Amino acid sequence: MKIAVLSGKGGTGKTLISVNLSATSMDSYYIDCDVEEPNGHLFFKPKSIETETVNVRIPEINQSLCNGCRKCVDFCKFNALAYIKNKIILFDEICHSCGGCSIICPTEAIVEKDRAIGKIQSGISEKVHVITGILNTGEESGVNIIKNMLNKKIGDKKPIFIDCPPGSSCSLMESIKDADYCILIAEPTVFGAHNLNMIYKLVNLYKKPFSVIINKSIERENPSEAFCKKNNIKIIEKIPFDIELGKINSDGLIAVRENSKYRDYFNNLLEKVMQEVL
Repeated sequence: MKIAVLSGKGGTGKTLISVNLSATSMDSYYIDCDVEEPNGHLFFKPKSIETETVNVRIPEINQSLCNGCRKCVDFCKFNALAYIKNKIILFDEICHSCGGCSIICPTEAIVEKDRAIGKIQSGISEKVHVITGILNTGEESGVNIIKNMLNKKIGDKKPIFIDCPPGSSCSLMESIKDADYCILIAEPTVFGAHNLNMIYKLVNLYKKPFSVIINKSIERENPSEAFCKKNNIKIIEKIPFDIELGKINSDGLIAVRENSKYRDYFNNLLEKVMQEVL
């Protein structure tokens, strides 16, 4: 069962919640799909790490076979190819690896080769399987890394917690595409409600079952809660603003492993989540 934890912006507590739910579940998988700046591994500090490189296929041009027809240039909607001074030039940073240029080339002057865009690290933290995607600096998209992580064969029915990238980009869409359930994390602010609306529309687009957790909740006007009431959205938890919890988290520690109070709290929250999922 795949449970995606997502938010419309960074800093809402998405990683805090997904890390602690994974640790509470014990024998589980934690997959960090925030490949541009993954930080779940900083909490879990996994051991026995295995690393694999993630490649994409990009064009390689044999200029001696090119007849200058420019069909590949006209085909590429991302402007990754240009014909300059009687030769095809590739801007590989903006190539989307669709393979169309090699198919359309009438002289077979274009073949494909591998280019590394990042890596996946897998390790163990107590009984939690920690899988982290890391996008190389300067790369355009981490979608292929996310695909590789989520397509890994997991041979049992352990719960899988997906720590999604913030926002509503292609990377987030890839992260929730095969999720069984989504948890939307929101802050109790006007900005928080705005970003909650954004991901609310997205999970509806994908027809995913979901509920909301409001983090850093305080007893005053709460625009995110008002948004949920207006749209008949279920709030399964309002996590109070808690300086002690914030300090444990900022120290790179997992609250449920440091304090029995938080272990009981997140165990309770996990039960609520599982009731929704099942």
